Amino acid sequence: MSRFFVRYACALALAVPALSVHAEIVIGVDVSTTGPAAAIGIQTNNAIRLWPGTLGGEPARYVVLDDGTDVSRAVKNLRKLTSEDKVDAIVGPNTTAAALAGLDVLAETGTPMIALAASSVIVEPLSDPKRAWAFKMPQNDSLMATVLVEDMKKKGFKNVAFIGFADSYGDSWWKEFSAAAGNDIKIVVQERFQRTDASVVGQALKVIAAKPDAVLVAGAGTPSALPQKTLLERGYTGTIYQTHGIGTLEFLQVGGRDVEGTLFPTGPGVVARELPDSNPVKKVAVEFADKYERQYGANTLTQFAGDAYGAWMLLDSAVARALKTGAKPGTPEFRVALRDALENTRDLIVPNGVLNISKDNHQGFDERARVMGVVRNGKFSYADAAEKK
Repeated sequence: MSRFFVRYACALALAVPALSVHAEIVIGVDVSTTGPAAAIGIQTNNAIRLWPGTLGGEPARYVVLDDGTDVSRAVKNLRKLTSEDKVDAIVGPNTTAAALAGLDVLAETGTPMIALAASSVIVEPLSDPKRAWAFKMPQNDSLMATVLVEDMKKKGFKNVAFIGFADSYGDSWWKEFSAAAGNDIKIVVQERFQRTDASVVGQALKVIAAKPDAVLVAGAGTPSALPQKTLLERGYTGTIYQTHGIGTLEFLQVGGRDVEGTLFPTGPGVVARELPDSNPVKKVAVEFADKYERQYGANTLTQFAGDAYGAWMLLDSAVARALKTGAKPGTPEFRVALRDALENTRDLIVPNGVLNISKDNHQGFDERARVMGVVRNGKFSYADAAEKK
């Protein structure tokens, strides 16, 4: 008879059915369901609650902890998961700073991690022994920057302004976007702002004075709406781009009419039903969209939820292969086998792309993992479909 393992952590509970008497796989999860990154963490946790109760055909237990968007707390969580809960792998954190801070824990304990944060520095350079245990689901900024530049060139834009977070997220986007722009697009001005800023009027006026054809706002979540709203208030009439970091329902709510028409790169899962049938990810993406929205309502799916469910799919595939080595869950040998299996994932379709992970690439997505999106009628839509209407 099935029963439920229920593990409570920081007021979060996740019930998982035990389906057999065989070895149990234990997965630790660290997400930010409170604090500044809560909008992302809640979407992540919603998807985790949809994870099946098995991995690789064996029963699985998930221990979910909230780090409160606090780096030191995230590290404490990872240490607890590895030392007390004896997890076989970790999913999360969903902020870059926390994922980087946790690398030492991975190396010390020999535990693989599938991060839910975006920056490529989590998994690069792979010459660093600590990063041998780190993998991540979200697309690298470089992959998303190139599709933005391609769209700008297609629209004939020559001069573009950049306004981004004054932190590692903004730094990464400045690096990748300026490299992708090359000699084809001139970046006429670069401005920065803090996530907690109440006003960006000064930066907006400098951007408008540069007379760009388009503006890229390199931010994430609700703070990304402020520069866009300010630009419109001050009379800017050009095209505004954002990054895939805007993909929260709260961004749409805060931005309102001011973010209508915003162009942004996104994983295909976010706009699954509007994709052409020829898209290789569509079938899997639509299946997940249906599952998620049956539980949480129409138009509630975001990239962060797709990444979290993709992490389960990746683990499911890797655990099945790791078990074939004969290593037992809960042992160092199994964690090594699981790490190796993750590193040898081939042609695995998840909601946001196709994964081909190797010893030289611990992210694994290619061009099939990004499309251009647009905010249309208050929701995230497929840009190509919108342009054809």
